[in-house]
Amino acid sequence: MSISQFMSKHHRECDDVYVKAEGLVSEQKWEEASDAFTQAYDDFMLHFNREESTLFPAFEDKTGMTNGPTQMMRSEHMRMKATLEDLKMALQEKDKDKFLGHSEAFMIFVQQHNMKEEQMLYAMMDNVFDTESEELLKEIA
Repeated sequence: MSISQFMSKHHRECDDVYVKAEGLVSEQKWEEASDAFTQAYDDFMLHFNREESTLFPAFEDKTGMTNGPTQMMRSEHMRMKATLEDLKMALQEKDKDKFLGHSEAFMIFVQQHNMKEEQMLYAMMDNVFDTESEELLKEIA
């Protein structure tokens, strides 16, 4: 399995759990929504950590590009983490309108972010880590 395949699959998994949480908030099933959101939150944080702690530094070391795509992705991760905190607060307050308001913008941003990673950065990683990708995947799995 390539880095692109592994990380793109995890994007879908994060999105699926998040959409489930969003649906439960819409139905005001607060306890179930909280459980689903906690799982989605943890999945997103795991994903960001895999990239920021392992993949991005390895890519930067291999290519020498430290102010390129990885820096932009880190910046976008910060924005998504902040929005996840806003969503968590809205969920704790059982504020459906606030949650769904943040949620719509969050999902649009996540989809744009994922597209950049999947179409550009992960493809670059697949090329750069041709023989090392298996080792990196073991490290992040």
